[in-house]
Amino acid sequence: MSFSPALVWFRCDFRLADNPALSAAIKRGDGIVPVFIHVSDEEAPWQSGGASRWWLHQSLAALAADLRAVGSRLVIRRGPALETLRALVKETGAAAVYWNRRYEPAVIARDAKVNEALRQDGLAVESFNAALLHEPGTIQNQSGKPFQVFTPFWRHCLNQPDPSEPLAAPRTLAAPDVWPKSLTLDELELEPRRNWAKGFRAAWQPGEAGAADSLKKFLGQAFDNYSDQRNRPDVGGTSRLSPHLHFGEISPRQVWHGLARMASKRGLPVGAWRSSQFLAEVGWREFAHHLLYNFPHTPTEPLRVDFKKFPWRKNAAWLDAWQRGRTGFPIVDAGMRELWATGWMHNRVRMITASFLVKDLLISWQDGARWFWDTLVDADLAQNTMGWQWTAGCGADAAPYFRVFNPLSQGQKFDPHGDYVRRWCPELAKLPTDWIHQPDQAPPEILHAADVELGRTYPQPVVSHALAREIALKAFAQIKG
Repeated sequence: MSFSPALVWFRCDFRLADNPALSAAIKRGDGIVPVFIHVSDEEAPWQSGGASRWWLHQSLAALAADLRAVGSRLVIRRGPALETLRALVKETGAAAVYWNRRYEPAVIARDAKVNEALRQDGLAVESFNAALLHEPGTIQNQSGKPFQVFTPFWRHCLNQPDPSEPLAAPRTLAAPDVWPKSLTLDELELEPRRNWAKGFRAAWQPGEAGAADSLKKFLGQAFDNYSDQRNRPDVGGTSRLSPHLHFGEISPRQVWHGLARMASKRGLPVGAWRSSQFLAEVGWREFAHHLLYNFPHTPTEPLRVDFKKFPWRKNAAWLDAWQRGRTGFPIVDAGMRELWATGWMHNRVRMITASFLVKDLLISWQDGARWFWDTLVDADLAQNTMGWQWTAGCGADAAPYFRVFNPLSQGQKFDPHGDYVRRWCPELAKLPTDWIHQPDQAPPEILHAADVELGRTYPQPVVSHALAREIALKAFAQIKG
């Protein structure tokens, strides 16, 4: 029989294993009340987008099932967070509140207020790092300042002590004397009203079990060829762990040690897996959070202040064509359609589509970031911000201004047989490989044989890439000057 239970506030840490907040509550020895509070207004202006809300619904359903399996349950409430936690304390007699930290600016500010208020109420309050290998504020260069270049940042991280072993999942959880009332998950109305998410369901298995399965499959099937195939959207060469990591269904410590165990079983030297391109991608995730934590204005403003003067265009027709995958550039259109259908896009294609928006169309990176935010199931404020600022050339470790991805050569190099384009642009499926990435250059007889009519079944290019590149270089050169 419990005496004074602890509230465990779940928020983007939807797992039982390697969950420091949950483990702290278990060590305390009394009952545990797992809580999720829907507080989207408190995360403004970066509340979860439509695709993320779909994933959130599925992830919470999986967490609730996992909790039931260990004799517990998930209590669901609507915010505000502080008032809701105080109400739950009163209803349950809780004496402690634990949570795992998040690092978005609005959440940091909110959590600080909640922490102070609950402590003034006489509660034991503690938060933990469950989302990163290293706390963002602890990684600094020799001058005591944040890193702005990835390579020295990651080298510094690798020189830190290895992350501790992941915490085991509990077999049982002690219940409180009385369970407080809970909303049903459906009452949060997270899923889209129209059947936009049909393709999401076919592509993903949200939840802790799905995350573990994805890591196991990747390490067993794709890790060996990751360096060679990670840029190929036409093959399954990536881990697809990004949404699982964002929602905390798996921790970076679990990824680190899973990789280490796999390497040990196969007799791989430590240096090989520690220097692997896959682990470096985990490092990029760390770097993104390092930047957001130290430069909290960057989701809406460029890190490089001179870019505030950049002459971005406002062209609603071009932006709409990009969003709908109707630009006339097959690799760009394939990527944008994959995004809409599955809530995800291959990382190489993210770079291609982003470069096309900001450099071929000269539409602002903020417009692109907003669209990705609403349509990606793995929409993560730190990574979304870093990726778009990198492409635009206005962030840390940014792509040089003169790097303008050529959609044709990128498609030919990374989708050499056209399989990716054929999958997502089926109206081009009959085109021979020589023309699949440049239908506007194909001879009339080739187009006719493939049932392609430019301007009707597939659009003409919205711009000339060669001309757009010249215009972009001039504009970016002015900023550089």
